[in-house]
Amino acid sequence: MKGISGTQTKGLQNGSRLDVVDNTGAKVIEIITVPRYHGVARRVPSAGVGDIVIASVKKGTPAMRRQIVFAVIVRQRRPMRRPDGTMVFFEDNAAVITTETGETKGTDIKGPVAREAAERWPRISATANMIV
Repeated sequence: MKGISGTQTKGLQNGSRLDVVDNTGAKVIEIITVPRYHGVARRVPSAGVGDIVIASVKKGTPAMRRQIVFAVIVRQRRPMRRPDGTMVFFEDNAAVITTETGETKGTDIKGPVAREAAERWPRISATANMIV
């Protein structure tokens, strides 16, 4: 993974609510846990841009509500430092619903997507309209 910093700022933890920016029918999701997170004892799992999370759909169509889904975080409010020294942050926390392997379930992504998420997940970069 070229161009991605080894330590990414983790701005979202368990219980954080994210806007869903694809057309799957979900509107708001809440993070349940972060798979493949290896912290220390009693530390709350956290996730940042480009990480995949397991979440529960809180708002959306009746068919989507209360489902457990995988999602990739594409934007976060907390500033993150890129390897060239620039600081990047967005005005909302947003995610895209995917499968366990990272294939997007929707066919359209609204708004910008962070470059870190696009480099890590090829299907998200192919679907995104704008990469920042």
